Amino acid sequence: MMHETRHSLNLPFLRLTLGLGLGLGLALATLALPVGDAHAVSSDWAVNEGGRMRLVLLPADPDGRREGALVIEPNPGWITYWKEPGDVGIPPALTLPPGSTAAIESIGFPVPKVLDNSGMRDVGYDHAVTLPLVIAGVGAGADTLTVNAFIGVCKNICIPFQADLTVALSSGDAAVAEEVAMISAARQRLPEAPSDDFAVTHYAMRSDLKQLDLTLRLPAGTQAPQVFVSGPSGHVFLDGKAEILEDGKVQVSVPIGKLPKTYTLTGKHWGILVLAAGRAMETTLAFD
Repeated sequence: MMHETRHSLNLPFLRLTLGLGLGLGLALATLALPVGDAHAVSSDWAVNEGGRMRLVLLPADPDGRREGALVIEPNPGWITYWKEPGDVGIPPALTLPPGSTAAIESIGFPVPKVLDNSGMRDVGYDHAVTLPLVIAGVGAGADTLTVNAFIGVCKNICIPFQADLTVALSSGDAAVAEEVAMISAARQRLPEAPSDDFAVTHYAMRSDLKQLDLTLRLPAGTQAPQVFVSGPSGHVFLDGKAEILEDGKVQVSVPIGKLPKTYTLTGKHWGILVLAAGRAMETTLAFD
């Protein structure tokens, strides 16, 4: 049975996945070192063998919400991961201290790459990446805010990288132009929401749960779209085959790999990211 999509951008909750695969070396690195002078709205850099990361926060808006970003800079030759990392790897996860009144309201992911390495397929970034976020409910009298960041960086071996990133807060703080521009640029790099010329118009899962059939409306000039389907935590499906339909739409058949034992599709929401004609669109597939 075919379904109409919900035309709204959905950024799924981050999920912690430690599927590092047989034969990958593990080494927990939690060293946090200051690198240069940090702005009042930024934590110090946390550094490990594979790269560094920091947390940036802008001043609170009238509702107490703070825009910000997790900035990740892998070292040359290293990679870090998208929200679904592929065959192996660790997706970014952010948590607040127990009892905190704050909450991570949203976090966004720029378009990733499929990275083939020795027969393994990773989904992530081989360059610096900025993940824009929003934190709500920070107490007006709070002096600092600490976020625990847990990511993976990889080069031949996968290294879990964990650190407490602490930002000094001030009720009278002022936005730093450089940080405002960085976060604004990061938001502009996020996939767009569905639109009249770029959307999933129908979708249906085969009864054996081995193939997902999609009908897409794509921007003019698209040759072949690239499709990322994120299913249950730890599962991303990539190898869709496209066929041009008579009405100008595109049919994409995505093979679905092995799902968790006794997995039930009804009531689940999967994510989909489509790349076409230099644009990226992200939405959800709701299975009734």
